[in-house]
Amino acid sequence: MRSRLLPALILALACATAGAQTYRSDEHSFTVTRVLSGLSHPWALAFLPDGRMLVTEREGRLRIARDGKLDPQPVAGLPQVAPHGQGGLMDVVLHPNYAQNNLVYWSFSARGADGFGTEVARGKLVGNRIEGAEVIFRQSPKGATGRHFGSRLVFDRAGFLYVTLGDRGEQERAQKPDDHAGSVIRLHDDGKLPKDNPFVGQAGWKPEKFTLGNRNQQGAALHPATGVLWTHEHGPQGGDEVNVIRAGANYGWPVITYGVNYGIGTKIGEGTHKAGMVQPVHTWVPSIAPSGMAFYTGDRFARWKGDLFVGALKDQMLVRLKLDGEKVVKEERLLRGVMGRIRDVRAGPDGYLYLVTDEPNGGVARLEPAN
Repeated sequence: MRSRLLPALILALACATAGAQTYRSDEHSFTVTRVLSGLSHPWALAFLPDGRMLVTEREGRLRIARDGKLDPQPVAGLPQVAPHGQGGLMDVVLHPNYAQNNLVYWSFSARGADGFGTEVARGKLVGNRIEGAEVIFRQSPKGATGRHFGSRLVFDRAGFLYVTLGDRGEQERAQKPDDHAGSVIRLHDDGKLPKDNPFVGQAGWKPEKFTLGNRNQQGAALHPATGVLWTHEHGPQGGDEVNVIRAGANYGWPVITYGVNYGIGTKIGEGTHKAGMVQPVHTWVPSIAPSGMAFYTGDRFARWKGDLFVGALKDQMLVRLKLDGEKVVKEERLLRGVMGRIRDVRAGPDGYLYLVTDEPNGGVARLEPAN
């Protein structure tokens, strides 16, 4: 019996391998394996040290998955999320010392007396529950629109927490010193104000602000060599940007932009350059609607090491940017139309690249070397 089963088993495995679609980039051939499905508009992904995944769903649910199986019960104990337009439960990250403190951080849209805005909370993950949840940042002022909430969370090597915020669809707010909108925010891990933030002590300025002039940043990651924060942001009609984040810098929106007004194509602001305003390191015209980004640092795709990967919602693809320092020297577009809207991109601790698809039946996929 065994002698008859073995050839059949080998044939079945060979057929399964042959059936996997192979995709080719300029550097590597790879396959795409769907590792998680059944999620409603998932937004972000984080990896727990024990091999489990945390995934956010925009409607307000934080989910746990292990070995490709989704826990049917959402994580309990989160503060109330107020889904509104593009807002909802957004990013999720672990504290740098998660192994010691079990702290998880997440960004979400919340309702206040003056409308809706982005907030950040943290709490300890114990089993399938958050204990001791506390809101450590509240965007002020909030607003009535349902657009441009941001929001990505990144810890730097010194333990500071960066929060990316959109302009809330009211573009003039990105240049206002007394408004959190259209900025990168910098905090201590408990939400307290760092004394060396660039606008601390300046009259009329929100001291949490680290930058200004950002439109809607939905991608952020630390450069693996320099430890400097990079972000990307949606432009209007065209003009998506990749930026290197510097303390106190003004990234120009809406005074300068490479995009134009929706539909009518007229100029926004004063053009593409202005003294005292930072130029992006890369732009997309027309827009790709970028969301999620990660530097690849693993060993499974050796020739991708150090490359920047960006998800795209509009063109439903993955973009690879080859860098020389802070200069983009090559762009490659992968998986166009294969997976749907790519909302998040994460480099996994196993050396694979993971993608989150923002769909009614969304999920998580893993890129693996074709061999």
